[in-house]
Amino acid sequence: MLPAKVCGLQQRPARTGLQLLGQRPMKKGVDKGWPEQLRALWPGEIEWDSPMARWCTLQVGGPARAIAMPASLEELQSLIAMLARLGVCWRVIGRGSNLLVSDAGYDGVIVMLGRKFATFAQRAGEKHGEFLLRVEAGCSLMKLVNWCTGQGLQGLEFAAGIPGSVGGAVVMNAGAWGKEMGEVVTSVTFLTQSGDCVEREKSGLAFSYRRLETEGMLVAAAEFLLLAGDPHEIGARCAGLMGDRKGKQPQGLANAGSFFKNPAGLPAAGKLIQDAGLKGVRVGGAEVSEVHANFLVNTGSATARDFLGLMQLVQEKVAARFGVWLEPEVHIL
Repeated sequence: MLPAKVCGLQQRPARTGLQLLGQRPMKKGVDKGWPEQLRALWPGEIEWDSPMARWCTLQVGGPARAIAMPASLEELQSLIAMLARLGVCWRVIGRGSNLLVSDAGYDGVIVMLGRKFATFAQRAGEKHGEFLLRVEAGCSLMKLVNWCTGQGLQGLEFAAGIPGSVGGAVVMNAGAWGKEMGEVVTSVTFLTQSGDCVEREKSGLAFSYRRLETEGMLVAAAEFLLLAGDPHEIGARCAGLMGDRKGKQPQGLANAGSFFKNPAGLPAAGKLIQDAGLKGVRVGGAEVSEVHANFLVNTGSATARDFLGLMQLVQEKVAARFGVWLEPEVHIL
């Protein structure tokens, strides 16, 4: 088992209930000229001092010192190894759909696994009608669902309409309608802090509610077990689920999806927030959605500070009313 040193989720008990992202910290005495070294030594695409509000669905967050966008597994491996040598802090993200970045930004490298890091590889399974599909982490989850529909592959319909990337969905064990990613994942390709590949079969993966134990490694790809089906029937199921989702969730306002995890053994987080009388409550430009109380939305002028303030207000009010402290599902960087 590898030590958790690079990415993955780490939680620190805090009065505010903040959930902090595990990330590689900046080494003491790191060379201040690391941007020049990175620019000279790594051939991939980099954006400098780019506001994270551009890259996150909440549309808040200050500038990242650098956003690196590897286009292949080899570029990602070389980038991670280089950042380790330079001692620079870094964090991997996909579509930024489950992320809240502070107004101060991020003084390190955001590794963006996007559209260039999204290849597919399909092979036959052990039984008739089974197929194994390997997908790189940067692929949009909705693109994957649409592709499977067109190919007549069923098993991922529940993910229709879930925002974000394949990598993020696997790390978060994303789910809907009683199903989760861990049910269809057969293996995951990880990268260690030194850039080495580690392949884990399903028996070696520890999925739990809204979490995959990554042991500090980052998810580079995942393989899914899917079944042959009728494309029209699969498409109809996806359309039905997306219609239900749109009718129950806020439209037209920036959000990060469900903001809090559902507490075990209790009503859903949205129900608790609603019953605490918090629908429509605002802090600055951040608001508890009138449509679904577990969505915190950006009314147009919100800051990360507004969302943190609203998050804590919701946690305190729900705790006072029901005796439970809601844990954020959204990662806070």
